[in-house]
Amino acid sequence: MTWDELDWPALDRLRDGFLRGGAASGHYWQNASDLASYDFTYGERIGWKWDHVLRELRLRGWSPRSRRIFDWGCGSGIAGRRVVEFFGAATFDELLLWDHSPVAADFAAAAASRAFPSLQVSPVTPGFLASDEPLGLLLISHVLNELSVDALASLRAMLERADAMLWVEPGTHEISRRLGQIRDALLPTHRVIAPCTHQLGCPMFRDGRERDWCHFFAPPPAGIHADSDWVKFGQRAGIDLRSLPYAFFATERTAASTDAPASIARAGETPVPAESVELSRVIGRAEHFKPYARVLSCDAAGLADLELPKRADPALFKQLERTKSPLLYHWHREGNKIVGGEPLAE
Repeated sequence: MTWDELDWPALDRLRDGFLRGGAASGHYWQNASDLASYDFTYGERIGWKWDHVLRELRLRGWSPRSRRIFDWGCGSGIAGRRVVEFFGAATFDELLLWDHSPVAADFAAAAASRAFPSLQVSPVTPGFLASDEPLGLLLISHVLNELSVDALASLRAMLERADAMLWVEPGTHEISRRLGQIRDALLPTHRVIAPCTHQLGCPMFRDGRERDWCHFFAPPPAGIHADSDWVKFGQRAGIDLRSLPYAFFATERTAASTDAPASIARAGETPVPAESVELSRVIGRAEHFKPYARVLSCDAAGLADLELPKRADPALFKQLERTKSPLLYHWHREGNKIVGGEPLAE
């Protein structure tokens, strides 16, 4: 696929369907050409979000235990391919795919087979979906705003068969908070790997935090803003190329997992004192003003609106503004003032 080969009318139709939650009312993929055009544009942008999520998982020292990947609601298969590419094809034995559209599942399987010839790739059968067979590493990407009530119930049942799961969604208020509810429901059986630095219920659901939501921003590749083809696509699709908001969680079933690091509070515990917190995650991005920066920080103590005076740590002030890494920090605090800190080292 090249920019000259793009089916622009198909992209316009697909975007309209996504905004209306088209999957809940039927298939929106008409043919392989639809999928190829989507994969080259919208799918690639989703891939940039997955790249950032995977970078954070590496930062947190996590890698999958299972040699099987199951990409549920695969679409063009961008999530599965990004995960295999990141961890290496030799890490896995098979990539399984399912989509409500057989056309999409076949496209995703063909694309993955071309990219990773040594990997066993196949769409799953209805029998597999209905079985109790373990799923391995479950991938879910950009589906919540499209699912009917029945489809979401079926997906929740699938979660019980996963050894681990990576779930990425758009970073909107509504979708993020729905994702947070699913994350909390998994706490009795799963350890949260990311983005949380604790195993407590999500503090976004505490009183007074109704306007907040757990979201982050992935950086687009360098040079995208100067690429005339991407600029044209952004203008036609009504997309800000600078902004890639996303929400996600990564969990791992606890039955065979090792104990969580000491810096992570366990499920069922009350929030710890702020001075005992070892690692915090910035929600969204830092807001910079001339004399200070402001962040919404989440950790085992809960959510905190913090300020970093520029004079307190000029290097940290600049790093918060310029870094493209996931925003994980060891803060040094005096109340709600940050007086210093270090990013989690890669």
